[in-house]
Amino acid sequence: MEKPFGKPASIGGFSFGTCTLVTAPTTSSQPTVGTAAEDAVSASIFASSTERENKPLFTLPRAQGTLESPWRDVEWTEEQRTSLMKTVSSYRQSCDEGTQARVLLLGPVGSGKSSFVSSVQSVFNGRVTNRAMVGSSSISFTKKLQSFNIHGQKGEDPTGLVLCDIVGLGGEEMVGLTLHDILSVIKGHVPEGHKFSPDQPVRSETVGYVKRPSLKDKIHCVAFVVDASKILTYSKRFSITFQNLREHISDLGVHQVALLTHIDKICPETAKDVTQVYKSHIIRDTMSKAGDLLGMSTSYIVPVKNYSSELDLDKDTDVLLLSAVDHILQYADLYFQDNTPQDAGPKII
Repeated sequence: MEKPFGKPASIGGFSFGTCTLVTAPTTSSQPTVGTAAEDAVSASIFASSTERENKPLFTLPRAQGTLESPWRDVEWTEEQRTSLMKTVSSYRQSCDEGTQARVLLLGPVGSGKSSFVSSVQSVFNGRVTNRAMVGSSSISFTKKLQSFNIHGQKGEDPTGLVLCDIVGLGGEEMVGLTLHDILSVIKGHVPEGHKFSPDQPVRSETVGYVKRPSLKDKIHCVAFVVDASKILTYSKRFSITFQNLREHISDLGVHQVALLTHIDKICPETAKDVTQVYKSHIIRDTMSKAGDLLGMSTSYIVPVKNYSSELDLDKDTDVLLLSAVDHILQYADLYFQDNTPQDAGPKII
């Protein structure tokens, strides 16, 4: 056991100031993250060695074939693709500050966060591109806070959406992402390009630290990213961590959704034809397990298939990706509605 850095402070199951994660269930009364906690050295959220000590949290039935009717209705047409692109491109949040919706992607190493960013950008670029650097190892490729403007089609202005990518949770090393740092990002204190380190938590002395973040600096929605092909390997410790994290994010008034990635890896029918996603037994069951893992209703979770080995865009894959973005924007907009002065009134365009 590593020696604590002074007296540790435990908040919502996270041990601040030590290199251990407290796994006891949280109580009904959650302490507030205050100034003292913000200046404390936080523990790394995930350590893979402890994950392997626990048995898998879930098992899935060996369901084969597809359902007779889909459990969610989607129009797999070129018209729907065009309509969704227009909806995303024209999105403007409901406040009057001209602020873009900043969405933080948060999930385990290799879950597909960076791939999702690149896939969404590819849809609007009209060809498969990898602007967000994507890795393939168990160690997080992303090391710093990176914000990606989602640009409209060629010649159009940037959309009202910014996807924020940070270091993944877990992996083969202590990766430097702590509860304290995550909350600092969401509150808008962390500067663009900040490189996370377990030895250097975000403080007021951090270069570029935003002392008085405005609405445009903050995160307006958090999208958890979970790998469908690894759902059986996540331990109880992972589940407790996710749910503690969600509680603290909720305390900040930030809505949360989830993306279930790599669905083509668990369902052969969907791998061949993505329009089968909502007829798949295995994907429906995996969605339910993802909900249990995160402690959220499946109505907040959407499946996606990222572009990986493909060189050309696919209409149906685009529809699924754009549907996920539209889903995210609906919850980001709730944040703006919640933070709009009551006497502001509706926008006049």
